[in-house]
Amino acid sequence: MYLCKKFCTLSLVLFAFTLSFAEDGMWTFDNPPRKTLKEKYNFEPTQEWLDHVRLSSVRFNDGGSGSFISANGLVMTNHHVALGQLQKVSTSGKDYVNDGFFAKTLAEELKCPDLELNMLVGMENVTDKVTSAIKSTMTEKEALDARRAASAAITKESMEKTGLRSDIVPLYQGSEYWLYTYKKYTDVRLVMAPEQQIAFFGGDPDNFTFPRYDLDMAFFRVYENDAPVKSKNFLKWKSAGAEDGELVFVSGHPGSTNRLQTLAQTEYQRDFSYPYRIKSMKRRVELLRRYSKLGPEQERRALVQIFGIENSLKAMGGEYEGLLDAKLMDQKKREEKEMREKVAANPEWNAMYASAWDSIGAAINRSKAQFSLVSNRGLSGRLASMAVQLVEFASEMKKPNGERTREFQDANLQSLKFRLFSPAPVYSDLEELQLADRFAEAIEAIGAKDPFVVTVLGRKTPEGAAKDLVSGTMIGDPKFRQELFKGGDTAIAACTDPMIVLARKIVPMMKELREWNEKNVTGTIDNNSGKIGKARFAVYGKSLYPDATFTLRLSYGTVKGYAMNGTKAPSRTTLYGLYDRAYGFGNKGDFALPKRFIENVGKLNLSTPFNFVSTCDIIGGNSGSPVVNKAGECVGLIFDGNIESLPGRFLYSEDKNRAVAVNTGAMIECMRKLYDSNGLANEIEGITLSPDLKPADDAVKPVKETLKPVKEMKKKK
Repeated sequence: MYLCKKFCTLSLVLFAFTLSFAEDGMWTFDNPPRKTLKEKYNFEPTQEWLDHVRLSSVRFNDGGSGSFISANGLVMTNHHVALGQLQKVSTSGKDYVNDGFFAKTLAEELKCPDLELNMLVGMENVTDKVTSAIKSTMTEKEALDARRAASAAITKESMEKTGLRSDIVPLYQGSEYWLYTYKKYTDVRLVMAPEQQIAFFGGDPDNFTFPRYDLDMAFFRVYENDAPVKSKNFLKWKSAGAEDGELVFVSGHPGSTNRLQTLAQTEYQRDFSYPYRIKSMKRRVELLRRYSKLGPEQERRALVQIFGIENSLKAMGGEYEGLLDAKLMDQKKREEKEMREKVAANPEWNAMYASAWDSIGAAINRSKAQFSLVSNRGLSGRLASMAVQLVEFASEMKKPNGERTREFQDANLQSLKFRLFSPAPVYSDLEELQLADRFAEAIEAIGAKDPFVVTVLGRKTPEGAAKDLVSGTMIGDPKFRQELFKGGDTAIAACTDPMIVLARKIVPMMKELREWNEKNVTGTIDNNSGKIGKARFAVYGKSLYPDATFTLRLSYGTVKGYAMNGTKAPSRTTLYGLYDRAYGFGNKGDFALPKRFIENVGKLNLSTPFNFVSTCDIIGGNSGSPVVNKAGECVGLIFDGNIESLPGRFLYSEDKNRAVAVNTGAMIECMRKLYDSNGLANEIEGITLSPDLKPADDAVKPVKETLKPVKEMKKKK
């Protein structure tokens, strides 16, 4: 459990009071912070408001968030969330990442090869159903298996009954289990995206900073039965955006936080996980940079991966700095000490929960011995990954549903096949380079005599082994993958494809490591984390929120600047600032503006608010989340956090943490005056829709009142 920096150590009661008024928290929609919102802001979200925001929100299953913003299936997210799909629909002659894309008609919209969107339609607490499968006589590994089997049965029954995607979501460290059911969309088409140069203006130097000047937006349309879906719930657009000091909300899918972890788990991340991951990612990005210098096409192919790794590196660097901060670690120690003292003071709690922290610490110590093997006995690249999935699928499908790993359980097979059969292009030269480097990295980490290294290389060099594997495989052909999948164990056993042959050899090694980990580490951590979660419920009740799990959450805060670098950051920037930033750097490199921004600057109202910050609590995965006001209107689009917020994975600070968003007014201003996309802007603002769209009865409404503040601002100027 974490605390804000204004935490008072005098008593846990005072802490609970402080926590209730801090603007932190990624709250589940079944347990929003109603009391705090009422007492601090005099706002009570009704169930109708909560349902509307929830059903307007979507998860981009390849990482990110979004929202419905029209009655005809139009979805908004970030350009950087859309980046992977933009590259997959691009070719050597059509680079939509660099040049942008806009479909003026439905017929011009581009179907994404493997994008799945999820809309959360149901939440059910199934804790009793999951935990009733566990018997007191079970070992920790047996309890882990029992939870897995019970979860598999629940999700299978739900999927067969409802036809919806069904996931079991552990919350509060596994002290609660919820069944989340999702409406799943797999026919998703690209509508509009600007050039990456303006979506990621300032490049890596400006990444995770503020003031900021990014048009980080993209729009997709969701289809069913080859027609745009009729969105019953979508966010109405407020082009005036958010005002300074205004209460706003973020509805999105934060990936993961570690605020409720034990001190031992946090120290493990500091001493083992983060140093390894940062070192490995630096190696990968350097390899990709060398590859991108081979030519324009190589540069295009590597761009998305380079962007993703650099983004992760900067984020992880900030998180790691937080872990190295003695103040943060001291605070974690105080929190855990006080929690354990509270538990020890109650005989009943002491008997049930007191041993949990030490048990987790012992499991963490056991995991350290296997860290190098777990981290380095693996392959790299899409081809190898798909080969391993095919071999694992054939093996797992021999087992009862409840005994399979989660990916291969019946409730998840549709999503697995959708990803596995994707027609997205695979670049053999890049695959070969990455696989060879992975082999070389394994030699350096675990030695040339390790059984895994001997198996993957034989007598070959890393370069030679990778070349033979990639040049000889047919895994890049979706039809070949479909045939192997359909043929199951028989087809896999008879296959002579070199990538499949290798996967058959290493999957048992991976399975052995996984089983050791479940027996010695995962089972212990899962069981005892659940105990600590129950202890927190005993002490605090449901006044706390769970760690993020890439499931839908609601955070709240105010539009507010902050102190930085000896001065103050404003709550918002303007289009004026964009041009000042560009010309301050000579309009070059990361700070160069696209041609249309130079040639059409006279058309723009440069006083239009561009980006803004709020105290809303977010983390990776929230990218693409809508910023919503009390009226349930969209006033912005989350795309980043400031540099000070990066330790927020472990600790939130209301004074420093800021969520960075694109203002709705800036998006409309640029669409209308720079991108010749009035039809799309009209659909978003609810004025008119494209001729080939038939709106729902209440979809079109005048927005004169919505636009009134913007018009008045222009008159004043």
